[in-house]
Amino acid sequence: MGDTYGGNYLTIVDEEGNEFELEHLDTIEYNGQVYMAFLPAQAQEAAAQEGEEDLGMIILRVLQEGGEEQLVTLDSEAELEAVYEKFMESLYDDEDEEEDD
Repeated sequence: MGDTYGGNYLTIVDEEGNEFELEHLDTIEYNGQVYMAFLPAQAQEAAAQEGEEDLGMIILRVLQEGGEEQLVTLDSEAELEAVYEKFMESLYDDEDEEEDD
């Protein structure tokens, strides 16, 4: 999987050669692993123009392999649910801090 960084956006290439642009939301560490949360950039822009809500978060685990960082899908539904809850806690904590300012 290749990746290109630029601002808060990341372009990933899947195993079949398809490119996807993702908007980076947050990075957390949980149970000794690093996870990153993204929104699909183009789909998110289209939804915003149509007045729709969030299209869903994509969560990937950061894997160190051969001295390089790779993003991989999560191994189990239980892992996905636990990490999703941590991201939601983190995002809501950030919103609460902004409201207190």
